[in-house]
Amino acid sequence: MTGDAQPSGPVPARRVVPGWSGLRRRLGYPDRWRALRRRLPDRRRWRDHLITVGWLVTVWSLLWGEFSVGNLLSGVLAAVVILVFLPLPRVTFGGRLRPLALAEFVGRFVVELVVASVQVGWVALRPGRPRNAIIAIRLRVRTDLNLALTAEVLSLVPGTLIVEADRETGTLYVHVLDVRGAEDLARSRERILGLEARLVRAVGSGTELRLLSSSSRNSEPGGPP
Repeated sequence: MTGDAQPSGPVPARRVVPGWSGLRRRLGYPDRWRALRRRLPDRRRWRDHLITVGWLVTVWSLLWGEFSVGNLLSGVLAAVVILVFLPLPRVTFGGRLRPLALAEFVGRFVVELVVASVQVGWVALRPGRPRNAIIAIRLRVRTDLNLALTAEVLSLVPGTLIVEADRETGTLYVHVLDVRGAEDLARSRERILGLEARLVRAVGSGTELRLLSSSSRNSEPGGPP
């Protein structure tokens, strides 16, 4: 017979030298690394913790009335104790700071602050007892951060007070001063929703802006139900 001769007997197995990827798999590197990363907090969580500590230290120093080394150190200790033993629900800032919208928000807030102060002063001086009301405002962006920021800003305006906040439905119950009729209630509602809109445009995310625009179109006369 013609042709190439075939070797007789078993063919010796070729020795395969494991590469870097094979060595990593043998050592269990991917699984161990993923488990270690799951145990370690991510960079966003560290950033949120640092921002929270900074705010808590600032508030602590303001409560004591001065910024000293002792107050700063004790504030850091108090902030760490609060974060470790009294953790709050995680609130992550996923928005974006927009300088022009933020400037508009601050300017409108200062104007509303002055106008509300004058109105409260007039209510206090004029004869008669003012009529008050509690209105429920369901926010269009129902995140914990937006709920907290809107409630904090409203609390700074004279004549308005947050009575209760419903986290599940994103509803604020606001005490309003000097309500004479349905028009005053509607005006207060529009003012609060306008404040929320300016706040979202200043620091909200793209998804929150789209949600705000969609809710605004649906609430317009003739819009979708």
